[in-house]
Amino acid sequence: MSLPPIPEIIVALLLLCSGIVVLIAALGLWRLPDFFSRMHAPALASTLAAWLVTFGSILHFSTRGAGLALHVWLIIIVLSITAPVTTIVLARAALFRRRRAGDDLPPPLSTTAEPPAR
Repeated sequence: MSLPPIPEIIVALLLLCSGIVVLIAALGLWRLPDFFSRMHAPALASTLAAWLVTFGSILHFSTRGAGLALHVWLIIIVLSITAPVTTIVLARAALFRRRRAGDDLPPPLSTTAEPPAR
């Protein structure tokens, strides 16, 4: 069963835009100098690319099926929750390793602004 031409073109454009965003993120991985800079490009771009694929999937399954297909939203909801958490965990692990190696980094944040006076 084939899609009507207009939704098919829109789905193709959404998927193409998603691929372009991922390609730009890959270039950011390649060009940026250190780990912490490299984290930004794929973290932001993967979320945008996933949203574009989700919109394309919703349009595809909605025009192909009997009604509005919202089951695809589950994928983007899970991804929107887990991607930032994963990014933070990776950043903290890299920061921990660099501090253990003795690199010159800012000290960790403390819960109080000033140490108590004695």
